[in-house]
Amino acid sequence: MSAAALLVAAAGSCVCAFFRDPERTPPNDPSTLVSPADGVVCQVVRGVEWSKVAVFMSVLNVHVNRSPFSGRVEALRYNPGKFLAAWNDKASLDNEQLRYAISTARGTIEVVQIAGLIARRIVPFVATGAIVKQGERLGLIRFGSRVELTIPNSAELLASVGQKVKAGLTPVARWEAAQ
Repeated sequence: MSAAALLVAAAGSCVCAFFRDPERTPPNDPSTLVSPADGVVCQVVRGVEWSKVAVFMSVLNVHVNRSPFSGRVEALRYNPGKFLAAWNDKASLDNEQLRYAISTARGTIEVVQIAGLIARRIVPFVATGAIVKQGERLGLIRFGSRVELTIPNSAELLASVGQKVKAGLTPVARWEAAQ
């Protein structure tokens, strides 16, 4: 086999690996919010009324993003922007992004897909009004990027910076016990 053929085969294998979409079964715990993305937690913020968990996805991670909790997609908001490196916190404000507002029985959560330096395409799989189950596919970001989950402070944060997470599997927060 020629060097060119090997190079094409290797590039094709990398693209196939990038677009992989494994089946995932979320934990059977109605109080758990799971990570919306595969990758490494790069930021955890506890605000006055809300908390945020940000996950950086390298080109080696699965880039299909999933719903952290069951609910209804109330809104999709697309914001055009720059393509800064996704691990940079400034990317959260300046980069191209798609926001999913999901109404749940426990309050509204938000999942934000943020394009990165290489990522130039965000592809939603659901529309406004869709009912999503925890772990269900929301969309895809092509190549390295960032996904943020914003939740009300009635949930306890479980994620920590540097933690490796898997979309639809890894618990990142837990709602207070139902009264």
